[in-house]
Amino acid sequence: MAAGVNEFDLLVIGGGSGGLACAKEAADLGKKVAVMDYVVPSPRGTSWGLGGTCVNVGCIPKKLMHHSAILGHALRDAPAYGWQVAPSVPHNWRQMAQGIQNYVKSLNWGYRVQLQERKIKYFNIQGSFVNEHTVHGVDKSGKETKITADHVVIATGGRPRYPDNVEGAKEYGISSDDLFWLKESPGKTLVVGASYVSLECAGFLTGFGLDTTVMVRSIPLRGFDQQMALLVTSHMESQGTKFLKHCTMKKLEKLQNNQLKVYWNDHEENKECLDVFDTVLWAVGRVPETRGLNLEKVGVKLHPDSQKILVNANDETSVGHIFAIGDVSEGRPELTPTAIMAGKLLARRLFGRSSELMDYDNVPTTVFTPLEYGCVGLSEEEAEKRHGKDGIEVYHAYYRPLEFTVPERDSSQCYIKMVCLRDREQQILGLHFIGPNAGEVIQGFALGVKCGATYSQMKKTLGIHPTSAEEVVKLWITKRSALSATVTGC
Repeated sequence: MAAGVNEFDLLVIGGGSGGLACAKEAADLGKKVAVMDYVVPSPRGTSWGLGGTCVNVGCIPKKLMHHSAILGHALRDAPAYGWQVAPSVPHNWRQMAQGIQNYVKSLNWGYRVQLQERKIKYFNIQGSFVNEHTVHGVDKSGKETKITADHVVIATGGRPRYPDNVEGAKEYGISSDDLFWLKESPGKTLVVGASYVSLECAGFLTGFGLDTTVMVRSIPLRGFDQQMALLVTSHMESQGTKFLKHCTMKKLEKLQNNQLKVYWNDHEENKECLDVFDTVLWAVGRVPETRGLNLEKVGVKLHPDSQKILVNANDETSVGHIFAIGDVSEGRPELTPTAIMAGKLLARRLFGRSSELMDYDNVPTTVFTPLEYGCVGLSEEEAEKRHGKDGIEVYHAYYRPLEFTVPERDSSQCYIKMVCLRDREQQILGLHFIGPNAGEVIQGFALGVKCGATYSQMKKTLGIHPTSAEEVVKLWITKRSALSATVTGC
C-alpha cells in the first residue's frame, strides 16, 4: 500500500515498556503514531492500566515488595546497631499494598499524559489483524474501530503460564498478575516453580513473616549460572523459605474455609503428598500474547514450540512492514531495558535514517531474591561449553559485607565469580555477584564487560573502601588453584 494512504505512519500494538518507547521515539521524530493496548483480566479477574507487565505486575511492584522485606530484615539488625526496636514487628500487607498500588496508578496516568503530549492516539481496545496494514478492535462498550498504518510493531509481551494438567489450577491458584494487586495478605503460600519470578516472590513473602514454600520440579533459575542459583536457594532456605524438591503438582481442592488442599507427587521419595495452604501462586513460566492477533491471517510466522514471533536482527517478522519487539519475540531476553532500547532503535531505523541494530550480548540483570544475584555475560557452564574447561579461568571469592558484621548476619552465601578467557590478557566473559545491592554493583561493571574489559584491567582498578563492590576488583584466587576462596580482613 502506498505511503500516505494509511491513517498512521506507525501503529504499536501493546502499551508496555517496549511499545511505549517505540511509539514515543517515532512521535519525537515527527511521525503520526497510534498505540493500541488492552489488558485481558487474569483468570481471577485482575486487570490494570497502561504501562505493561513491568510497571503493573512485574519489576516495579516486585522491587518495592522486595525492599519492604529488606526493611524488615534491617529492623531485626537494628538493635545490634543501638536502635531500641521491638524484637518482633508485624508487617501490614494492606498498608504496603495500598502504597505500592497507588504509585503504580500514578505511573499509569503519567504514561497517558506522555502520549497526549506527543499527540499519540491511544486506543484502549483489543485488536486483531484484518489485513497486512489494518487492525480491527472492539472496546468495552462494543464500539468497533479500524486502524490502518504503514508500519506495525507488535509489543504485546507475555502473561503467566498455567499448567494444563493440574486440576483446579486456574480456578483456585493465582499468578504474579494477581499477587501484586491483592488487598489482603496471601497468608500461608505455596509458590510453584523455580523461575526468578518464583524465587523473588517467595523471598519477600518469607521476609514478611509468611509461611512460604517453593515447589521445584527440576533446577532453580534455569538459564542462570547454576552454582550461583544454588547459593541463592541455600540462603533462602536459611532464612526460612521451605523447598519441595523434585516435586510436581497433582491437583487443588477448595475447602469450606476457603483454604486450598494441595496434592503433589514427590518423585525423590516416590510418594503422593498433601498439605493445606491459603494461597497457591503459579510461577511456572510465561506465554507470549500472540493468540487473538490473527497473525496467521497476514502470514506472521511463530516459533512452533514457544509460539513467540520469529524475527530477524532488524526485529522484522516474516511480513516486511510488521515488526515485533520485547518478550513476544523469539530469542530475546525477557527484560524491560532490552525492550525499551529495541523499541527506540527500531523507531530510529524506520524514521530517523539510522541503521543501528539492538545488541543482545552482555545484557546485565539482577534477581531480587533476599540476597540479590546480579550478573552480566556468560555463566561458567556456557563459557566452558564455548571455550572448553582449559580455555577459561574462573576467579572467585566468598566475602563478608561490612554491614553484616555487627549483627553477626550469616554471609556464607555472599560470593563473587569472574569468568575469563585463559589467555594473556584474560578478557572477562561473565561476572556474577551475590550480595546486598547486587544490581547497583553489576550495573557499573556491565559497562566494562560490554567494552571488552580484561582481568588485567580489572586488577588495575581501585576499589571503593569499604564496599562489597570492591571485592570484585580484589579477586585473585582461581578455582584451578584449589585455594580457599574465603576473603579475610581488609
